[in-house]
Amino acid sequence: MARQLDEQIAGRFPVGQRLRVLDVGMGQGTQALRLARAGHQVTGLERDEKMIAVAREALSGEPEGIRERMRIIEGDGRDTGVHFLPGSFDVVLCHGVLMYVEEPDPLLAGMARMLAPGGLLSLLVRNGDALAMRPGLSGDWAAALAAFGTVSYTNRLGLEVRADRLEALTATLAGIGAPLRAWYGVRVFTDTAADDAAVPADPETLLAVEERAGRTDPYRGVAALLHLCGVRG
Repeated sequence: MARQLDEQIAGRFPVGQRLRVLDVGMGQGTQALRLARAGHQVTGLERDEKMIAVAREALSGEPEGIRERMRIIEGDGRDTGVHFLPGSFDVVLCHGVLMYVEEPDPLLAGMARMLAPGGLLSLLVRNGDALAMRPGLSGDWAAALAAFGTVSYTNRLGLEVRADRLEALTATLAGIGAPLRAWYGVRVFTDTAADDAAVPADPETLLAVEERAGRTDPYRGVAALLHLCGVRG
């Protein structure tokens, strides 16, 4: 996904431009810190105190220049308007968050308002059109059958969460003024791998396969996750 995001950034902004980035629900700060290292001014918004502590610990080990480019704010992604002025950011990320939000439309609209004209909105969501793939490939036929026609599922943490369908999100993005410009699949072939699976001997080839599948039909349509990129008009 990082490669997909970099591709979209490179296609929209001049090389070397220091971007204003907001990471909504930044988690442990993996993407936020990566972009700060690349020279961008990054704000991470996160409400989980444990995740904030992990992110701050990781940031503390970085050189001063990178620490100065990244700030962390404790808060809910639905309250972006409380913390920031409209149009404050060139790029807004929301990765792995929408599945935990029962009514995502207000969150999406709020993030779109944070974008400057021409700004990039990057979403990573569970693919509601492929919920039967993981149980089906694992031979859990009852769970696979139940997955058809629903957007609810139980994640690997045992939590009841929700998925999004590409068609519905495309319409939502158009409605909030950040129409879809590109989309990718993420975890096309590797979604059924165990959390403790060993790293393959040739990880670069695995990444190349996933990256190629993530931009190629019909493979991307059955990916576990979808990476959608909208642009503020």
